[in-house]
Amino acid sequence: MSKRKSAAVSEKAPKRLRSAANDEDEGEEEQHATEGDSALSQRFQGPSDVVSDAGVVQSITLKNFMCHSLLGPFAFGSNVNFVVGNNGSGKSAILTALIVALGGNALATNRGSSLKGFVKEGESSADVSITLHNKGKDAYKLDLYGPSITIDLRITREGLRTYKLRSKTGQVISTKKEELISILDNFNIQVNNPISVLTQEMSKYFLHSKGEGDKYKFFMKATQLSQMKEDFIHIKATKELTEQKLENHGEYLKDLRCIYLERKERYKSLASLCEMQTKLEELQKQMAWALVAELEKDLKPAKERLQAEGRSTVKYDEKVEEWENNVKGAEEKYKEIQEQLERITLQVQELQPKCAELKAEAQKSNSLLKSCELTVHRCRNNLRDLEKDRAQLSSRIKDLTLNISQTTGAESQARAKHMEQIETELQNLNLQISTLGQQIDQFQHACSRAKEEQGKMIKEYDELKKYVEASKRRLQTMESSRTNRLRRFGDLMPSLLEAIEEADRKGQFQRKPRGPLGYLIGLKDPELALAVEVCLKTLLLAFTCDNYKDEKVLKGIIGRVYRNNRRPAIITSPFLPDVHNTSGRGVNHPQYPSVLQALIIKDPVVANCLIDQRNIESILLIKNRAEARRVMQGKNPPANCFQAFTMDGDQIFTNKNYSSDQNRANYLSGDVEEEIRHLQRELENQKGQEVRFQQQMRRLEEDIKQNEGLLRRVVMEQRTAKNKATKLQLELTDLRNVEEPQSEDLRPLEEDLQEIVTKISSKTAEYEQAKTRMANLKADYEKADQEYRQHKESISTITDEADSVKEDLSKTDQEVMKCRHHKKHYDDKRSAHLRNIQALEDQLKSKEENLAASVAKASEIWPERLEVSRSAKSIDGEINRLKIKIATQQEQQGDREEIVRQYQEALEKYKNVSQQMRSLNSFIKKVENVITFRLKVYAELRMFLSARCKYYFNTMLAQRGYSGCMKFDHKNETLTISVQPGQGNQADLSDMRSLSGGERSFSTVCFVLSLWAITESPFRCLDEFDVYMDMVNRRISMDMMLKVAASQPYRQFIFLTPQNMSSLPVSKTIRILRLKDPDRGQNKQ
Repeated sequence: MSKRKSAAVSEKAPKRLRSAANDEDEGEEEQHATEGDSALSQRFQGPSDVVSDAGVVQSITLKNFMCHSLLGPFAFGSNVNFVVGNNGSGKSAILTALIVALGGNALATNRGSSLKGFVKEGESSADVSITLHNKGKDAYKLDLYGPSITIDLRITREGLRTYKLRSKTGQVISTKKEELISILDNFNIQVNNPISVLTQEMSKYFLHSKGEGDKYKFFMKATQLSQMKEDFIHIKATKELTEQKLENHGEYLKDLRCIYLERKERYKSLASLCEMQTKLEELQKQMAWALVAELEKDLKPAKERLQAEGRSTVKYDEKVEEWENNVKGAEEKYKEIQEQLERITLQVQELQPKCAELKAEAQKSNSLLKSCELTVHRCRNNLRDLEKDRAQLSSRIKDLTLNISQTTGAESQARAKHMEQIETELQNLNLQISTLGQQIDQFQHACSRAKEEQGKMIKEYDELKKYVEASKRRLQTMESSRTNRLRRFGDLMPSLLEAIEEADRKGQFQRKPRGPLGYLIGLKDPELALAVEVCLKTLLLAFTCDNYKDEKVLKGIIGRVYRNNRRPAIITSPFLPDVHNTSGRGVNHPQYPSVLQALIIKDPVVANCLIDQRNIESILLIKNRAEARRVMQGKNPPANCFQAFTMDGDQIFTNKNYSSDQNRANYLSGDVEEEIRHLQRELENQKGQEVRFQQQMRRLEEDIKQNEGLLRRVVMEQRTAKNKATKLQLELTDLRNVEEPQSEDLRPLEEDLQEIVTKISSKTAEYEQAKTRMANLKADYEKADQEYRQHKESISTITDEADSVKEDLSKTDQEVMKCRHHKKHYDDKRSAHLRNIQALEDQLKSKEENLAASVAKASEIWPERLEVSRSAKSIDGEINRLKIKIATQQEQQGDREEIVRQYQEALEKYKNVSQQMRSLNSFIKKVENVITFRLKVYAELRMFLSARCKYYFNTMLAQRGYSGCMKFDHKNETLTISVQPGQGNQADLSDMRSLSGGERSFSTVCFVLSLWAITESPFRCLDEFDVYMDMVNRRISMDMMLKVAASQPYRQFIFLTPQNMSSLPVSKTIRILRLKDPDRGQNKQ
């Protein structure tokens, strides 16, 4: 309840009421109701003065709140305020904004489940500004805020809300919600209390509520008794938990006391360690100087050994010098023999040109000789042919001379006529043969063209069948790779890997081979699968071994598995644990990855193999071909990059390009089902092409058969015509030969005979001349060949001499190598000897430094040198035994400082816990007394408030002539309300559920007014309280509320109603705020 006090209520009510459940009887309630009569009459008559108006609402403004762009500012009066408007005009929005701005949650408004739902659609935030009066004795920080406090709330689209608390001057005083809570507590503003703010939904729920338990809960919440009850329950639970912890701490305190007593005894038993500590310090002094004596003793043998090694150095120097002289002598001998060999080589080089010249002359003479021999042979053949011609002409002349006398004239005429007929027939046959020849050429050309096309189609068909078979195999491989990805690398690959695993289990490999490499890599970008396959090619099927022994074993396994099939390659290279460092030689492009960067390789061995074999760190992958050419063939190609591959498998160099024959990825593609569908479609297309090829080939075979048949027929016709023409030609020739020669025909033959005789004489002279020239050329050739052979023999002799010199040179070279080896041997021994001396010197120096350090350390322990007769080992043993004894005693008793510290800690801890236990016991007793007293006060307060509520309820009902009764059952937490319209017997009272809507609404108003009378709040808000009342009940209820408001001018009342309220009396204490009708098109006021 508020700090302000009613003029008629003299009891001091707490600021916020707390509750707990106790049982009272009806007699006690009636007694308290009688005692409150005078207070009720004074309350309705009105107070003598106004105590305070702190906490009432001065004004409110809404922006982008719910469906309204701007509402307000609305200035409220200090007493009665009616907010009037039609549905949708913003009445409920004002009430919702009031609840949210004053710290209420979204669920309390019954308008949504989240604050972000209050932001107007399309806007980023909603703003609410509320100004509260801050005057009177209940004012909050009046000197800081002034006479009014403005609360600015902003709700973002994400549902976040921020506050700004401003003073009267507009200055921001705070932005913390804790400050707002302090203000609300000071003014006793409870927006979540339905008696302070009764929303439309809560009013409807309360009006239609039929449960007696709900009414009791409403009463408890309105009077804040429920909160008090929850607080008492929490305090009791906390007290019980504290008592339980206190009981546990009692056991803990006993343990602490035992620990304290134990450590106190150990603290008292520390004196026996001092003597042993003193003896230990004395032994440590002796140990320090004993170590010095032993180091001095070890130093003398080291010096003697160093001197002995120094004397041995001379012997090594003599040996090295001796073999240096031997090396010089052997090198000089080698140089002499090499110079001799160079002189011989120079002689051979000088003789070589002369030898080549003589060889060329001999070859030239041989060529001339052979040419002359051909001329002699040709002349001999010409003479033979001329003799044959002379004999034939002589015989012909003789025959012609004999036949002239035997031939007659009549026969000559008959032969001439027959010859003319044969010539005519020959002309016709030759024309027919020519025509048939053209037809033969046409048919032959058609056949050859068809056969050529058939050959091409056969090749294409064979290729297509290969493609079909390959596609079938790939499809079968892909289908089998659904369950085993290894089958994409070949049907035998799973068997091969099983055999490798078996061999590895048997220990046949030193290190297990890796492979196939394509199975052990992955792609970061599946679109680059084809590019990577074209780049790596057969490496995808390859295996890699660590050594040649493993390679031999792997070859045997592959041979047994693959037999006659194509076998995967094997790469032998040592396995390394880390991937090669390619930062200095790899390409690093800001946009495009290298092959190494595009691959997912978990095994460093696989990555190193691909780097070594293919330089994948220097190859870029660029999806677009044009972009790849621009990058690689531009002015500044990427550093350390010599080629790139595109998404289609094209290979791009800096000066040339190659297109890929492969169009799909076979091994690295990710989607197996898509590859299977693609192969099935490709196989169907290839089968269709195969059918079309077969049809075309059948048509070509039919055309070839038809053309060949026509060609055979025409050839037969031409052959028949040619045979006939040949016969006629022979017959014509015979007739011409039978023709009677004339005497004048002998003259040309005789002239030819005379010409042949002349030619024979000329050719005979030419033949003799050629024979003479051939003899001369033969003599010249034999002479040149003899000179060439002699010169060549001299070169061979010199070459043989060079061979012996070369042999001597090789022996001398071996001698040089031998001398150098011996020299190196003694050089190494001398170097090792010198290193040994240096090591001895370092050891001696280190021992001297250790001695000096040991002396310094011993001087620090005890400055005067002690002569110790015992060895350091025996002293160290005694020190260790003494340390163990001290440690054992310290382990039993603990370290002195640790024991003192633990004793003090145990004492302090024991005292602290004892004090805390006493304090807690005292506190629990006080809490028990306070709770007992407050529970008693709570029961009395609940009984008093119940009695006052019943009294005020009956008084309100009586104003309309109703009678009623309220029965509180605090044990079962129920509230029964009975009402009888009109004056009647108490027996006629009936439950509110039997009343009409208006009567029930009027009874609810009476109940609310009775709760108003027993609770405190700076303002009251009712939303559409009269929605279910008739005109009579509405007027009576309104009069009652105005009467109550008039009797409480220090309290603010805000009523929201869709009624016109034009019948209200004109009064300074009543203010009516009329809202504009909603603009349904724009949702603005």
